[in-house]
This record gives sequence, structure tokens and C-alpha cells, in this order.
Amino acid sequence: MADRLTQLQDAVNSQADNFCNSIGILQQMSQPSPLSGYGSSTTKGITPDTDHTLLFAQMIARTAKDIEVLIESLPSEESTAELQAAGLQQLEQESELAGEQLKETVKQGEQLLASIQAALHDIATKQLEMERIAAEECISAHTSAATL
Repeated sequence: MADRLTQLQDAVNSQADNFCNSIGILQQMSQPSPLSGYGSSTTKGITPDTDHTLLFAQMIARTAKDIEVLIESLPSEESTAELQAAGLQQLEQESELAGEQLKETVKQGEQLLASIQAALHDIATKQLEMERIAAEECISAHTSAATL
């Protein structure tokens, strides 16, 4: 993809082509005007097959809008090295602040993960203890039933 200046130059060249072609169509399709006292008064009636007026108007308007957008995207004269450096410095400060916030969020997430893992470990331990107690009760019930 070309840079913005090349795109702008291409758009201006395209607009020049649009103007030249529209003038050519006007010359081709226009009726001659008689001059008083010169030439014959008969005019050749050329009827255009297609009206190119709307087509060229749309092309010229679209290319003009493209040129306007490209011009607006160019850096302004006010964009000096000092302004760019100040903007970069502010971006760096914002990046550092975001980095600190990210570190704090990660720290909180790790703490939450650790507490969740501890809770899951406690749950698993309690379930194993309950299963052990249930198994002991089952064994004691079988042994007491067998002795009777």
C-alpha cells in the first residue's frame, strides 16, 4: 500500500483525468452555436446515446471527497518535533500506569487463585474424611452384624 502523499497524488491525477474526460464528452456531445454572419446555419443533430453527466458528476464528487479525506489525514504544520515528543512522553506515562494496574490486577488474581485452590483442597480433604468415616461405620456395622 502506498503512503498518504502518493495516494493523494494519485487521487489528484484521477481527478484531472475526470475533468479532462468530462470536457471531452461535453465537446463531443454539444451542439455548435452559430455565429452571426459566418458559416452555415444548419446544425448537425447528434443525439447522445448515453447521458454521461451524472456519471462524471458522481466520479468528480467521489474523487473530491477522497482527496479531502487524504488531506485531513496528513499531519498538520502544528505537529512539531516538540509536540510529537510530548505526545510520546504522555503515551509512555499512560503505558506505565496501565502496566502498574495490570501488575496489581495479576497480583489480585494470583491471590484469588491461591484462596480458591486452598478452598478446593479443604473440600477434597473433608470429602475424603467423610468417606473414611462412612467406610468405618459400614465396617463396624458389618462386624457387629456378623457377631450377632
